Amino acid sequence: MQRTILHIDINGCYASIECLHNPIIRNKPVAVGGDVKARHGIILAKNEYAKKFGIKTGEALWQAKQKCPQLVIVPPNYDLYLRFSRLTRQIYEKYTDRIEPFGLDEAWLDVSGSQCDLADGEKLADEIRRRIKFELGITVSVGVSYNKVFAKLGSDYKKPDAVTVFSQDNFRQKVWPLPVEQLLYVGRATGRKLTAYGVYTIGQLAQTDLQILKNRFGKWGVMLYRFANGQDHSAVACVGNEAVIKSIGNSTTTPRDLYNEQDAKIVFYMLAESVAERLREAGFRARTVQIGLRDRELHSFERQLKLNSSTCLAAELHKAAMHLLQANYNWSIPLRSIGLRACDLIPATEPKPFNLFIDGPQNDKQESLEKTVDEIRRRFGHYAICRAVTKSDKTLKNINPKDEHVIHPVGLSL
Repeated sequence: MQRTILHIDINGCYASIECLHNPIIRNKPVAVGGDVKARHGIILAKNEYAKKFGIKTGEALWQAKQKCPQLVIVPPNYDLYLRFSRLTRQIYEKYTDRIEPFGLDEAWLDVSGSQCDLADGEKLADEIRRRIKFELGITVSVGVSYNKVFAKLGSDYKKPDAVTVFSQDNFRQKVWPLPVEQLLYVGRATGRKLTAYGVYTIGQLAQTDLQILKNRFGKWGVMLYRFANGQDHSAVACVGNEAVIKSIGNSTTTPRDLYNEQDAKIVFYMLAESVAERLREAGFRARTVQIGLRDRELHSFERQLKLNSSTCLAAELHKAAMHLLQANYNWSIPLRSIGLRACDLIPATEPKPFNLFIDGPQNDKQESLEKTVDEIRRRFGHYAICRAVTKSDKTLKNINPKDEHVIHPVGLSL
């Protein structure tokens, strides 16, 4: 039986919600952006008025201001965006229990269970689109297709406030002429490699010899070939059966450049404490630690270390992070941002293997201590209790790490 998949994308999600809650800026070019003073100065989202000036997500605020001097820039309010994400989810649940989020503002819905074909799916999509607009005051674009990849393409095809259907009969005419970069999971690097081989459109990718793609890209090339030909059979996750968390991490762009290990030590402790607290809250221990570094010239790289024993302790995460830093960075260029990620997670209830070189009772005591700190922070605020080292530099003491890396196999990042 042919499936009917919807992909729903909130148009200009952050900016649309900000305009809804602030009528004064509703008819102006608006962008949600970071704090220039704290050096989070990029565009996170923009409304339709801002798009007309060529403003793009990810570009620097000063570049956006050059394109549109009258641009209104507001700081992000993630609690508000999460609320709207939950409200849209409640509407989706009226139609199906097979809902798979893709970030805060996007989701796939499998409505095949209602025995509807693509024509019926288009009617459902239009009904959901109108309900969200009437009940929540924001607009969505919906893609309707027989697989997830083409449904995602459909929601991007026509914006804002629109429904697009890609069927087995029309996808060669509508999908194949699109730039290959628009295909799901074709990032910038893959897009550059494909265009270097003369593959500019999805149709050219679909008609490229499969063996050539396999030789050049391995299994990834086979997957992209199948996606381009509409051969995506991946299922939409059922409510309550979301994918298992694969990693938990935090990163931050620091208020000033970091010039030495002491600077990095302070920031890594802040990141390690945040990650460790979230590990304990989620009921996991990590077997691998990964760091990400970006220097002042915006060059970046990641390194990881396998631990001798799994942990949810900030001190252990910090120790591993500093080891990776010392082994892989020479400080020829100051650092602008750093991140720490706990990977290769296992349930905290899983027994620890015996290790002669690790003091088990001491670790248990340290974990009990850190859990007590967690409780103090829950009751009195995060900064109610801190390590002394994190207060040793006034310019770094109030860093607010951002949760960037809760990664699921399906690609959802929370």
